Amino acid sequence: MGDYFGYWLKIGRMADPAKLPRLFYVNWFRKDADGRFVWPGFGENMRVLKWIIQRLSGDAEAVPTPIGNLPAPGSLDLAGLDLSQADLDLLLTVDTRAWKAEAEQIPAFFRTFGPQLPGRLWELQQDLADRLG
Repeated sequence: MGDYFGYWLKIGRMADPAKLPRLFYVNWFRKDADGRFVWPGFGENMRVLKWIIQRLSGDAEAVPTPIGNLPAPGSLDLAGLDLSQADLDLLLTVDTRAWKAEAEQIPAFFRTFGPQLPGRLWELQQDLADRLG
């Protein structure tokens, strides 16, 4: 797997950055303190996909966070959606404690690949840990 990761990193370095795909992480299954799914899902997922398309075309704003960019206030189409401000705030909040716990598990996973794991992945993991504080 380490060689496989290295292959794709090499392809990425050789490519025109403007032609590389953009990656977006979406958690459709965020739960509140009571264990209730916060985002309604199903057809409402199109609202997030719409934001992604608008981001790609430069028509939607984002807020930088330690894990990437999140929709800026007012940039996600919520018209007609029954979503409280508290739920929206939860959805657009980065739980740094949870992310730190996840990030702390990455080195053990990386070590399973041995010396074939590209150093760049170690650098990216350290960058994530630094951003999370």
